[in-house]
Amino acid sequence: MFRKLAISAVSALVMGSGAAMAAGAAGHITDVPFSWEGPFGKYDENQLQRGLQVYTEVCSACHGLKFVPIRSLAEEGGPHLPADQVRAYAEQFDIFDAELDDTRPGKPTDHFPMSGLSNAPDLSLMAKARAGFHGPAGTGISQLVNGIGGAEYIYSLLTHYEENPECAPDGIDGFYYNTAFSAGGVPDTCKDEKGISTIPGSWIAMGPPLSDEQVEFQNGEPNTVSAMAQDVTAFLMWTAEPKMMARKQAGFTAVIFLTILSVLLYLSNKRLWAGVKGPKKKHA
Repeated sequence: MFRKLAISAVSALVMGSGAAMAAGAAGHITDVPFSWEGPFGKYDENQLQRGLQVYTEVCSACHGLKFVPIRSLAEEGGPHLPADQVRAYAEQFDIFDAELDDTRPGKPTDHFPMSGLSNAPDLSLMAKARAGFHGPAGTGISQLVNGIGGAEYIYSLLTHYEENPECAPDGIDGFYYNTAFSAGGVPDTCKDEKGISTIPGSWIAMGPPLSDEQVEFQNGEPNTVSAMAQDVTAFLMWTAEPKMMARKQAGFTAVIFLTILSVLLYLSNKRLWAGVKGPKKKHA
């Protein structure tokens, strides 16, 4: 019985991994060594602040963060802004108040506004909803160390815009070719005889949102497309998992506690049963 269960589990893992890799083969995802990866990784506070700036100046025009309370910007483990900066940041948003039946300046207790366009997804959970480079195809240990890859997917999506491939030089009107974006709409000229796409990625409605030196940082940090993409990706990862640092700390504390408890139980067991079992006899 146990053997059958083990074989079934291994088969399911192999089939699931193969399916995940096959599904992810259409898009090219770049691995990025983010600071929070691994059981002891943590968010970079300065990077989160830069990512907030990129989101505010670039992404917020179309995309919202409706599940994120503005007050969380002041919490430790996040951007950790001073309270007065959080209040000033909240006031730039016009929030509709049902009691006033009108809009008012935002407060720290409000949430970020929703997406500004009907076809622009909210980014609150994007980093958790997508599985990229370290996705389900990886083992459990790989995901523990590297994460599920949603952050890598966001970074790749922002940086992998390219010219139309040779198989479709004219592309698709109103869309942009992105090697990380995996979706339908690939022209027949870019498919093999079985109807499978021969190119990585496909076309996306969102144009390249970032360009070099688009955002100016106060301390002169790099503002290339790659650097800004990493910064805003880190911020979006934090919006999806704002309590990651507390969760890791709690898990580490639990492991230490259980280790000490196991040692104490083992020693207590030996002491309680020593008089009953007696010393082991040596056989001649």
